[in-house]
Amino acid sequence: MKAKRNRNNGDVCVLGSINQDVVALVAELPRPGETVVARRVTHYPGGKGANQALAAARMGARTLMIGATGADEAGNVMRAFLQDNGVDTAMVESNPRQPTGQAFINVSAAGENAIVIAAGANATLTAAAIRPEKLAGCGIFLAQLESPVETVKTLFSGAPARRGITILNAAPALPEGAGLFSLTDILVLNESELGAYAQLPEAPTEVEGAITGARKLIGRDGPAVIVTLGEKGAVVVEREQSELIPGRRAQVTDTTGAGDCFCGTLAAALAEGYVLNEAARFAALAASLSVERAGAATSIPTRAEVEKLEVPTTAPSSANASGQTGRRQ
Repeated sequence: MKAKRNRNNGDVCVLGSINQDVVALVAELPRPGETVVARRVTHYPGGKGANQALAAARMGARTLMIGATGADEAGNVMRAFLQDNGVDTAMVESNPRQPTGQAFINVSAAGENAIVIAAGANATLTAAAIRPEKLAGCGIFLAQLESPVETVKTLFSGAPARRGITILNAAPALPEGAGLFSLTDILVLNESELGAYAQLPEAPTEVEGAITGARKLIGRDGPAVIVTLGEKGAVVVEREQSELIPGRRAQVTDTTGAGDCFCGTLAAALAEGYVLNEAARFAALAASLSVERAGAATSIPTRAEVEKLEVPTTAPSSANASGQTGRRQ
């Protein structure tokens, strides 16, 4: 992303969860009814929203976070961590009646993970937290589904987001999340989430299956869809075309947060005016670096580290995912 950009699409606004991650390293993920012994337990900053905001900020985007923590030590640590990494937390609420959210993560020796989330204060984030007058400088609006769906809907349907580009990482897969697709310009899913939303018999494991499933979600006027495919990379699917973004060979340590790294980096690249496919290419490179490190937020690389891997061959453009300079009408 060293090529000169043609347009700046504004700051990145991320609405999402803020958690303290409790990570247990195990030889293999436990099966139902099985108890396994952890080699080590570590606490990390996390939450899909916080991870994605951090990734956007580390890629150089001016980033505003909308979220909620408890008025507890974990909340203080998380807000300080975000601020220290360049994320504006002026719209992060501190709730004295709920604890900061937690994620309990088991990570196997192969780098695979299984996660249980306790929402805590994240579940209390309401539409009142969205103050349009604070969003005037934002052009990219990114959200996930670890915060209330109605709050995401309020953000995406508001005037600032309607003038910009909306990105929905529809994770975890919730039936009510599909109601946001009509307000979304770019939808980011992994294989299992695609299988759930597209009502496929099973999650696609190959590129062609992912493209077919994504086209079921696009319909006549749906969003562009990016399906992340792990080591295979990602596929970008639009109404008239699709493109495979090949994966980079990585030495996998921990896959936790790789999707968040992808989404935050994608938002930062789009904020600079890069076309969707080139933004996705850069995001895939960032995610491939993140899996080589432990933790979620702590694994996210810097822009300089990603730029050492590859310089995109396509110059940036002012067009968004639908080929227009503004949001779909």
